[in-house]
Amino acid sequence: MTQVPRRSELENFRWLEWPDIAPRMSASVREAIEQAMEKLDGGVLTREQCLLLANCAGDDLLGLLVAADSLRRELVGNLVTYVVNRNINFTNVCFVGCKFCAFSRGPRESDTYFLSPEQVAQKAVEAWEMGASEVCIQGGLPHGLPPFYYRDILRAVKQAVPRMHIHAFSPMEIVYGVELTGMKLEDYLCMLRDNGQDTLPGTAAEILDDRVRFVLSRNKLSSEQWLEVIRTAHRCGIRSTSTLMYGHVETSEHWVNQLLLFREIQRETGGFTEFVPLGFVHQNTLLFHQGIARPGPTLAEHLKIHALARVLLAGSINNIQVSWVKLNRNLSQLCLHAGANDYGGTLMEENISREAGATAGQYTSPEDFQSLILEAGRIPAERNTTYTRLNIKLQSEALVAEQALEPEFA
Repeated sequence: MTQVPRRSELENFRWLEWPDIAPRMSASVREAIEQAMEKLDGGVLTREQCLLLANCAGDDLLGLLVAADSLRRELVGNLVTYVVNRNINFTNVCFVGCKFCAFSRGPRESDTYFLSPEQVAQKAVEAWEMGASEVCIQGGLPHGLPPFYYRDILRAVKQAVPRMHIHAFSPMEIVYGVELTGMKLEDYLCMLRDNGQDTLPGTAAEILDDRVRFVLSRNKLSSEQWLEVIRTAHRCGIRSTSTLMYGHVETSEHWVNQLLLFREIQRETGGFTEFVPLGFVHQNTLLFHQGIARPGPTLAEHLKIHALARVLLAGSINNIQVSWVKLNRNLSQLCLHAGANDYGGTLMEENISREAGATAGQYTSPEDFQSLILEAGRIPAERNTTYTRLNIKLQSEALVAEQALEPEFA
């Protein structure tokens, strides 16, 4: 029978040190972890070793969490970063029909909305005035969208706020834009880049296995299409995030396949800025109410996916983000001890997770992030979207001294 750590052990694993837990682990799991720790690179692991880690439990899982925190400390130090941004969902009308989404509406429902490019730009102006350096722009996919609507949003925002970083349009929206305009994918992405698109959210990935995708959403873009958009965007100089949605119908093997795929793409393009595990929020979704999915991730799964990503992606994608909108305050801090080093964005106006049933709220202020990070014993640092500018929030002379010893942040 598989040993599962008691909840109290998972909640207190951060007080363990590697010499404490290593002797209690199975030899095969300990050996795999020590290989990655020695090289500071998850690329030394075989696929079989990766699967072994993905399926570990009991003391092996505790050891994985401790090792991930150690790797995090070696690779990116004790900074925990965040970006001041605003989330702008320009419409909730969508024909795709994803069963894990509670945000989308049919065109005849009473609470639909659709923003013009000028209205999106006004929200960007408001965000800039509140100190944001980024707007994250995504929305539903309505029938009859003007062919160059996405381009027009970019133009409007850049005209209104030239220095605002635009992080916009998922690969699903890119595929739809190509369909609407009839342009080639590369030409379309270059047009968006030339009109102000800075980076691209690596959302709409969920699980990059078409059998799983068919269950989640029959109308969604295929795994091959997602990968083509990402690789082409990177070639065009548009960097992106990478994501995985966990806690629904997927297995740990899907986690491993996707993380190794992201390693491969990063080796090819170097275009990923970070990896973001996205926990399935089940409460208001068809996927759960039809009995298809489990009721979201367990505590062990939340911690394991962050730790597994840290180990498998070490030396490749070194920024692992906590999606605070999917988690509560304590759990988000626990994930910081399981390998994560970034809190994501302030958002200001989060809608998608909230409508699915998440209760973390729509906005976390920079001051709140700083408090959460300091409570976790780490150093807060405001970043920009591509992690190239840091504004370290030093709170004391002790932190100044500690920060002086930090490795260069990549």
